[in-house]
Amino acid sequence: WSEARAGTCAVGTCIADRSAITCHQTDHFDASHIGLTCNSAPLLDPTGAFLGVLDVSALTSPSPKESQHLALQLTMMYAKMIEDTNFMHFFREASVLRLGAAWPMVDLSGQLLLAFDANGIVVGANSGARQMLHAGGEDALVTELVGASLDNIFREGMAEVWGIARTSLINQRAALTTYEHGVFYADVIAPRVSGSRSRAPHAAELAVSAPALDRLAGDDPQMQRLIRQAKRLVNKSVDILLHGETGTGKEVVAKALHESSERRDKAFVAINCAAIPESLIESELFGYAPGAFTGGRSKGMRGLLSQADGGTLFLDEIGDMPLHLQTRLLRVLAEKEVTPLGSDKAQAIRLTVIAASHRDLRKLIADGQFREDLYYRLCGAILYLPPLRSRRDKAFLIDRLATEEATEMGCASVSIDPQAMSVLCAHDWPGNVRQLRNVLRFALAVCNDGRIEYDDLPGELMAPVAPAAPAGVPTPPPLTNSAPTEPQRWRDQEGQWLLEALQRHKWCVTAAAEELGLCRATIYRRMKRHGIIQPNRQ
Repeated sequence: WSEARAGTCAVGTCIADRSAITCHQTDHFDASHIGLTCNSAPLLDPTGAFLGVLDVSALTSPSPKESQHLALQLTMMYAKMIEDTNFMHFFREASVLRLGAAWPMVDLSGQLLLAFDANGIVVGANSGARQMLHAGGEDALVTELVGASLDNIFREGMAEVWGIARTSLINQRAALTTYEHGVFYADVIAPRVSGSRSRAPHAAELAVSAPALDRLAGDDPQMQRLIRQAKRLVNKSVDILLHGETGTGKEVVAKALHESSERRDKAFVAINCAAIPESLIESELFGYAPGAFTGGRSKGMRGLLSQADGGTLFLDEIGDMPLHLQTRLLRVLAEKEVTPLGSDKAQAIRLTVIAASHRDLRKLIADGQFREDLYYRLCGAILYLPPLRSRRDKAFLIDRLATEEATEMGCASVSIDPQAMSVLCAHDWPGNVRQLRNVLRFALAVCNDGRIEYDDLPGELMAPVAPAAPAGVPTPPPLTNSAPTEPQRWRDQEGQWLLEALQRHKWCVTAAAEELGLCRATIYRRMKRHGIIQPNRQ
């Protein structure tokens, strides 16, 4: 199967290039192999040296080569699992730092592994860590990591790592900030002692439901101030009110507050007051006794307030709660007990309430739509989430969300082209973080090899959208003769380059594509975007 003997084939090309490949039907050089479809991925040892190839081949397959995308991803995933299992066995007597871009993914696939000794010196790194934490080529990155001190790789967080390593705590994570590659979550796998057998922690013991507070902000002063305040409030039995536009991540902050508190092992119950029909919200909140009403469960139902006992109750869109339920909720919060519908027995509860709204609750109070006494009961502390358009850490947030979405979609890695990043950072984001996450999910779905480029962004980002002005505030007239934005300059320059290349090659798209290093389909897409039409076709 070597290239020298078989010509182009998955195994031989993978050995030669040390990268995953699909060799589909007529891609094979040997005519006797044309009926095959082969997916291959390299296997590396803990030092980064080549070990072999994992190959998955099919005798018959659909004609389009795109049909093999999932098969190739699965082959790469299983190759990584084999590598990581070998890595853990090889370094079974060393401590292993396990890193993930998202808190829940630390103990799942996609992790980065660094083995280190008692002095904090890296003695081994798996392929994920070598690819993510290096700045040079494949050979250079092994040299950079192996033999380096963890303190020289991570700028912040190593004190927490040493604490976890000393105490062997389960369900503990440290947020590690690197000097060049952002923030990772980490736990520590202790060395195995010869002759003893240690129980692997159960997945439920390691699973967590939300990112920590430190991970929510980059260098934006508004978010840093919010995080500082939140850290002081988590265990103070103070009810919190979150204010922010729709999509700014109020529930994410609420979950992070819960996970950072002493109640993290208790329930986090989220209720969207605007999503539950008014006819059902009372029974959902308070529950009901057996036989309380026709059509109810024969054994009754435990309400969401009771389910949150001992934990955190998150009331999203509290401004949309009906007035008569506001009265009942106020009584529950004041008396710390709840009475199910159809029952006369009150149940004691103990919970911390985090409420959130994008509406102006003071205006609702003035309009008679929200109880003033409930407002002051809920706002023990008020945290304001800034809109995405005003945040200075958009690049940090884009990188973090792209990594999280890539992990969710099974992508081995993700990177963003500078031009695409410029457009993402310059956009107004009227839908805030929720809109950004959806855009990144779309871009990852259509991009090649986890590389998000300008062409992978949805059309809605090409035309800047100004945020809606608050009610009663006049919209200023559009500015004229203003300097073009950076993304606009990119688009204008790109269109000019494309037009000049086409004119040089007498409108031969193939020749222009070769000069610009693009495929024909991309040339046609960009011609359409910039309104470029061949003269004899006008």
